[in-house]
Amino acid sequence: MFTDAEVAVFLDELDEKIEVISEQLLVLEKDRGNRAALQEIFRAAHTIKGSSAIMGYEKMSTLTHEMENLLDRLRHGELEVSTEVVDCLFQALDTLKTLRARVTAGGEEPDVGPVLAWLRRCGTPARPPEAGAAPFEEGIACPAAPVAAAGAGGESPAGHRVEPPPPLDDVELSVVREAELRGFRAYWITVHIDPDCQMKSVRAFLIFENLGRTGEIIKSLPPAEEIQEGRYDWGFRVLLLTREEPRALEHLMMSIAEVTGVSVVPAVTPEEYRAPARQQAAPAAAPTARVEAVPEVRRVSQTVRIDVQKLDTLMNLVGELVIDRTRLNRLVEVFGGRYGTDELVETLNEISSHLGQITGDLQEHIMKARMLPVAQVFNRFPRMVRDLAHKLGKEIDFLVQGKETELDRNVLEVIADPLMHLIRNAVDHGIEPPEERLRLGKPRAGRLLLKASYQESFIVITVEDDGRGMDPARIRERAVEMGLLDREAAARLPEREVLDLVFLPGFSTAGTVSELSGRGVGLDVVRNQIEQINGTVEMFTAVGAGTRFTIKLPLTLAIIRALMVTLGEQVYAFPLTNVVETMHVRPSEIRRIRNNEVVVVRGQVLPLVRLAHLFQVPDAGGEQLFAVVVGSGERRVGIIVDRLLGEQEIVIKSLGEYLGRIPGLAGATILGDGRVALIVDVRGLVKEIGTEEVAYAAG
Repeated sequence: MFTDAEVAVFLDELDEKIEVISEQLLVLEKDRGNRAALQEIFRAAHTIKGSSAIMGYEKMSTLTHEMENLLDRLRHGELEVSTEVVDCLFQALDTLKTLRARVTAGGEEPDVGPVLAWLRRCGTPARPPEAGAAPFEEGIACPAAPVAAAGAGGESPAGHRVEPPPPLDDVELSVVREAELRGFRAYWITVHIDPDCQMKSVRAFLIFENLGRTGEIIKSLPPAEEIQEGRYDWGFRVLLLTREEPRALEHLMMSIAEVTGVSVVPAVTPEEYRAPARQQAAPAAAPTARVEAVPEVRRVSQTVRIDVQKLDTLMNLVGELVIDRTRLNRLVEVFGGRYGTDELVETLNEISSHLGQITGDLQEHIMKARMLPVAQVFNRFPRMVRDLAHKLGKEIDFLVQGKETELDRNVLEVIADPLMHLIRNAVDHGIEPPEERLRLGKPRAGRLLLKASYQESFIVITVEDDGRGMDPARIRERAVEMGLLDREAAARLPEREVLDLVFLPGFSTAGTVSELSGRGVGLDVVRNQIEQINGTVEMFTAVGAGTRFTIKLPLTLAIIRALMVTLGEQVYAFPLTNVVETMHVRPSEIRRIRNNEVVVVRGQVLPLVRLAHLFQVPDAGGEQLFAVVVGSGERRVGIIVDRLLGEQEIVIKSLGEYLGRIPGLAGATILGDGRVALIVDVRGLVKEIGTEEVAYAAG
């Protein structure tokens, strides 16, 4: 019976190998002669087969065994890589994912019979190999050490120290000689295991099981019981009687996950086979259980598993430290103003500065611990694009860049669905069928780019295609047909805001409803979900040239930079991601259109909203007003406030269940002087103004 920790490690490895198979299958489909990709797939399937068998998941083991058989036929040139073969392997992979889900969720396992039958009959025979062609595996680079002569020492290509094999005693030499008469050879096999391996006993069991199929293990160093209990550090050595060639044994071992190096050397020389039995060696010269100092410096695991909840708790505690750091800075300012350069003030200032540095470093490292590469989400899409393109009869070159870019795990969980909508829209609506693209003078295959990069304290994700683009005239017409605007208002609307209409709920330019689109669900969901995590999404499109969506996200949700303003005695915070600019506004510059205040900025009409009116507090008025220009999508609104205090890093706090959700507010934060500042819900305020009001003002 395996522990929960061992099951968790197994599932992590399983997820990793499933990802490898999925990625390399897409590579293999594009480059059908890619032997390295095929070998990676085979190794991953082989590892899953062995690990799942040890863990007792029989259906999973049986399924990957049949996948391995099909892959082996490809490796040996008995089959050619084809669309049918790739489809078959993808179907097996989907079934494997379902079996994996049942490990954690429980329930009835799927029937694997149909996919097993497909794997067995899949594929068409390959052309016979040309005369003199090398076998498939000869072209595979293996990091194992070359076969060395007995007594040789040195270093393997993987950098592992390889010591001479230990001598055999008379009993062992007698067994080896007898086995030679039956066609066997004896080899010392040295296996190096990744020092970070977390399931050493399972890995050892898998190695012994694989070697046991090739012959008979007659000795191991350390003893077998210690090895199978995981009581070894760098790896171990076994004495094997087998008919297999050394190269085949090396490949077999290197196909097992977390095996970092293999050395296969003859256990005895030809002269020793023919020599008479030796005298029993003196005790001082007898081989010990430790015959090899590999490696010289012992490494220990450099990683540890941490519950996500613990990271969230640490982040909350860091948030409290950030608040107290701000309050302490404020206290230092007060003392400095009151007592000047007093020694106590200097000491307090030094302590405050040091604490601020430590708190900043702690905050940065905790945030990094919560970060995950966007590859966790991006890796889902190549397979999806491939399947959609096949279904729609399109050819698409899907490029993914910046997968190593890291993002807070909470933000990462939110962006998966919006990205899926954008990519599906690009494949379905944006990129034309091959024949249409050829008529237009475009390459037969469409180009779809998914890219992530850093920009200051934000991450920017781009989804771009070279397809049809969006026609503003068609969008205007469709908005009128759907009753979103009358024809006169639609004609006055600037092109930038015409394009913004596609983000309205229920809007769709698709003429027919298909399995993939046309139901008016998509871009409104994209904007809503992105804005809920203080992000923004913008679109650029050109008819016939394609469409680009740019998503800007904060690196974390817990701590953000904000513009601090005042309204009377109350301090408010505007998330910096939503702030476009700030400006002075004189009362004489304000105009009214249909009772709505506006101001002309660089020739464009900007709607104004007074924060005092929104929150129903007295308006101080005055000759000098300030406007915070905020944006949500393509909309811009100027919010009138009393004063601008500047930028500050703030910790977002919920208003709690007692107050509940208050229109216009996204939360609160604690200032250095202990006061509470309210965080403005920019997205909600812009939406509250309404599309028609903004459109009228802009016209």
